[in-house]
Formats: sequence, C-alpha cells, structure tokens
Amino acid sequence: MDILADQSFFRAFHILFGIAWIGLLYYFNFVQGEYVKVATPDAKADVFEKLAPNALWWFRWAALFTFLTGVILIHQITARIGTEIILGLVMGTLMMLNVWGIIWRNQKIVLGMKEGDAAVAGAKAALASRTNTLFSVPMLMYMVYSAHGQVPSNILVHPEWSSLSLYIGLGFFLQLKLMQFGEKCYL
Repeated sequence: MDILADQSFFRAFHILFGIAWIGLLYYFNFVQGEYVKVATPDAKADVFEKLAPNALWWFRWAALFTFLTGVILIHQITARIGTEIILGLVMGTLMMLNVWGIIWRNQKIVLGMKEGDAAVAGAKAALASRTNTLFSVPMLMYMVYSAHGQVPSNILVHPEWSSLSLYIGLGFFLQLKLMQFGEKCYL
C-alpha cells in the first residue's frame, strides 16, 4: 500500500488536525479571551507567559497541517471536486493565512516576543481570529456537504449561492460595526 495514495490516512489526519485547530480557535475566542478581560494582572501575565505561547504553538501548527493534508486530499479527489469543496477550500486557505500571516505575527508582539504596540497588535489578531470564527461554520458545512451530499437549496432562505455570499458579507459588516462600539463583541 502506498501511504501517499491512501485517502483514508490523509483524511483521518485532516480531521484530527482540523479538530485541534478549530477547537483552539473557539477556545481563544470564547474562553481565553473572556478570561483575560477579567483576570488579575498576575493571572493575565501568567496566561501570556505560560499558557498562550503553548496554545498558539498547537494552534498554528494544527492550522498548517490541516491545510497541507487538505491539499493532498484535494489532489487525490480531483474527479469529485464541486462547488462545496471549492468554497470550503477557499475559506480554509484564508483562515490558515490569517493564522500565520496576521494572528501569529501580532500575537508575538502581544506576548512580548517581538517589538511593537501590543494594543494595536492585539486588536489586529482579534479581528483575524473573529474572522476565522465567522468562517469556521460555513467552511465546515461545505467540507461536510462535499463528502456527504449537496448543500440543501433552502439552507439560507433563498436557493441561490449569492444569498450565502450576502449573509457572509453582512456578517463581516456586523462584526466590524460591533468592534467600533467596544470590547464586548462575541462574533
């Protein structure tokens, strides 16, 4: 058996890495971020010194290996590529680029590993992370539907894909507007 041609091998690792990545994404956005807002200065310093660097290591490498195993899988299933998998692939690629290009670069500043304005860097990392959180549900939906059937035509009221794009665009707009009104933003 040629391991590089074995779809089940790469699919299993794609799922494993994806669970780690998206699980940590939700942890950062819904647990750690809220904790740091109310933590004492000593507890916050402890998070930034010990917990966050370790969690970010797993986060960024899980993102990369999810992406790489996905690239291998897409190469193996070229005969079955449809709209759903392409949309999921684009969203997953943008999410991985957010992790390595925006979140990690700015988190190094927040954690004191690199020079820069921690407040500005934290805001940039938070926006990219919230964008990934917003992308995660439709991305996962597209990935699952690509393997297990088509996206139902009535999923977002209107059967055309353009309505989904409208909802995603409205979500981004809402996220940006909510961020203008203060720190308490859960999107």
